[in-house]
Amino acid sequence: MRRKSEKLGVATSGPEVTEVTSTGFRLLLAGRERFLSFQNFPWFTDAPAWKIRNVEQVGADHLHWPELDVDLSVESIDDPEAFPLIWKAAP
Repeated sequence: MRRKSEKLGVATSGPEVTEVTSTGFRLLLAGRERFLSFQNFPWFTDAPAWKIRNVEQVGADHLHWPELDVDLSVESIDDPEAFPLIWKAAP
C-alpha cells in the first residue's frame, strides 16, 4: 500500500503537442504545459499540424521534431529570451 507522502514513479509518457493554433502550439512535457509561439520559434510557422505533433524526447533536455529536422532544448523553450534567434528566412 502506498502512503500519501510517497512520490509516484517517474513519468514515462513523452512530450505531447496538445493544441496547434494560428499563433503557436501547446506542448505538454513532464506534467507541465508550455506554449511555443511561432514568433519565438519560427521553424514551426508554416509546418502542418501533423508534423508539429510528431515530437520525440531524445534526452532530458532535448526535443526533436524528425519531420521538420528541428532540435530544441527544453531550457530554450522555458526561457526563449536567453537564447536569441540567429535564424533568418531565406530571401
